[in-house]
Amino acid sequence: MKEFYICDCTRHENKIITSNFVVVSKQIKPKKTGEPYLALTLGDRSGQLEAKMWDNVEEVLNVFEQDDFVKVKGLVNKYKNRFQLTIHKLRKLGETEIEFSEYLPKTTKNVDELWQSLADFIASFQNPHLKALVQAFMSDPEIAAAYRNAPAAKTLHHAYIGGLLDHVVSLCRSCDLVCRNYPQVNRDLLLTGVFLHDIGKIHELAYNRSFSYTTRGQLLGHMIIELEMLQVKLALVPDFPAELKILIEHLIISHHGQYEFGSLKLPMFPEALLLHYMDDLDSKMEAMRAHFEREADLESPWTSYNASLGRPLLNSTKFLTPKPAAAAEDSPAEPEPEPGSESSEATPILPGFKS
Repeated sequence: MKEFYICDCTRHENKIITSNFVVVSKQIKPKKTGEPYLALTLGDRSGQLEAKMWDNVEEVLNVFEQDDFVKVKGLVNKYKNRFQLTIHKLRKLGETEIEFSEYLPKTTKNVDELWQSLADFIASFQNPHLKALVQAFMSDPEIAAAYRNAPAAKTLHHAYIGGLLDHVVSLCRSCDLVCRNYPQVNRDLLLTGVFLHDIGKIHELAYNRSFSYTTRGQLLGHMIIELEMLQVKLALVPDFPAELKILIEHLIISHHGQYEFGSLKLPMFPEALLLHYMDDLDSKMEAMRAHFEREADLESPWTSYNASLGRPLLNSTKFLTPKPAAAAEDSPAEPEPEPGSESSEATPILPGFKS
């Protein structure tokens, strides 16, 4: 049984630990001497941790790959106010040694309650065609099981088991409130878009060992997959209006909002525009929440650089908490080169993100 989780780093700072992890990413980089070192991202259900192996690298270089499970012995310490692991020993785990539930993060919310909340929103629809369509998806056992378990993204937001359902229920609540302020918006149509906008993630993403893309997901993307799924279920709803079908298809292909974020079309009617902005807002708020949670143990109210948002973040709650009079005002740290490498690569600054 796994005794050390990544969330335990604070209690084990400057201590040697031995534990099992999934390899989220693996890179072989050169030291200044030209010799290789390993730069890994290790994961378990509590988070991810950057790790470096400097010595005896040749012995393990080809022993494991990304998505493999490894047993590691090393030193937990801080670099640039962030925990990292300096690996001393490493070996690949055998299949019989792996307890998969230890490695994938999972929603802390009650999935049954989330699913019931979603069902209640759909039951409130006034449009019989839209209600029948969404219920056709929800009553499909294979789709329902996957919808309850899938992450909403690989890394950017709601990247945990149950993340898709969590994200969609959150969106339903927000959109339900916003509709009250904009009576011209068709609530049933908007919430249908909410339910369907990421449903293709159940086929786009693989989440048995770590979060990655399936071949179908890599080649098609979730929006094309969603259009295919939509056609199958529409065949089960007699006399579904052709105009309504076109609007739903547009909701799916325009919800990323901008071409540079992978949107096939720009949102061209009120429900499509609202879906895009509410989806983007919910994604970014979750990305901020998760970043604050990962760095909750830092004294500074400033977080490290958030690559998806293109900026460091200020934890306003921590900033407003009274501090000792002698404490100096904190400011976001500038990025510095990683130790053992010739130079650091600049992290691209993005104006926003979609997944």
